[in-house]
Amino acid sequence: MWCVHAAGQVNRSWQSESHEGLERCEDKSMTKQIPVAEELFTWPSDAPQLIGTHYPDSGVTTFPQSTACPKTAAQNGERVLLPRIGKLWSWTIQGFLPKSPPYAGKETPKTFKPYGVGYVQLADEVIVESRLTTAEASELKIGMDMELVIIPFTTDDDGNELVTYAFAPVKK
Repeated sequence: MWCVHAAGQVNRSWQSESHEGLERCEDKSMTKQIPVAEELFTWPSDAPQLIGTHYPDSGVTTFPQSTACPKTAAQNGERVLLPRIGKLWSWTIQGFLPKSPPYAGKETPKTFKPYGVGYVQLADEVIVESRLTTAEASELKIGMDMELVIIPFTTDDDGNELVTYAFAPVKK
């Protein structure tokens, strides 16, 4: 099980010092972490990966997983784990609270903090839309290396931390 402190603090003990991370839950004062959606990414994991679908006849890879190829409508897709490192293809800063629904966060207009949103190209397989771990324009450059991380998103009605995927700049 992976957890964050009940106060919402995230420690830097996971994977590398290049981005915020999560730690294994040993302390009962910590909150259980649950993926925001099943089969979106591998979890728990020291090296999480997004889960997509590859269609061998067309060569198309989709994320998230799909039941039919968007190019041919074939239904012979295979579950694949996508690369953890990719290139920032495009980005922007989400500077206002998204409409709810469909947005599921619990922020209000007063508590909302801007966040980065980008498209990250994973090898030559697929371009993924994702949150970014920074909202600082000076830290983002098209073509830069980005690494998949898992971050806190919100809490559910039972007090569990819902986690989602994001991409963090790879520090050189």
